[in-house]
Amino acid sequence: MYRRAFPKLASAVPVRQDGWAQRGGIDRVLTLECGRTYTVDEKVRTEDWPDILLERWSDEARRIPGWVQKPLACDFIAYAFARSGTCYLLPVAPLQRAWRQHGKEWIRRYGTRRAQNVGYVSASVPVPKDVLMLAIAAAMIVSPYKP
Repeated sequence: MYRRAFPKLASAVPVRQDGWAQRGGIDRVLTLECGRTYTVDEKVRTEDWPDILLERWSDEARRIPGWVQKPLACDFIAYAFARSGTCYLLPVAPLQRAWRQHGKEWIRRYGTRRAQNVGYVSASVPVPKDVLMLAIAAAMIVSPYKP
């Protein structure tokens, strides 16, 4: 998948050791032939769904922000659907800007999905793929400042 997205990919090195990179959302470091690097946080859903789950709270009770609203060190979220082999390469800065612009509306419109984990519950918002993609594209446009 990374080679299709980056034809001049030289390496795709997994980051498995706990540390600042893992805690900053870096699961893989991609290096292109020119030396440029990109960092990626990888998310996989086993089944195909019409939405992308945006993690609002990684621990809802303790109000620990999820990946859509916490500062991340990665450049992209690779959001994959295993059954179809489809992956959305989401640029983090525009994705998080889209969340800041539309998050409250999305919560009202699409609700929240909770996942019981060992010792905590995470909460995510299921945003339809087309809605999210349009919002990310719009978030890449920065209008002139008007006081």
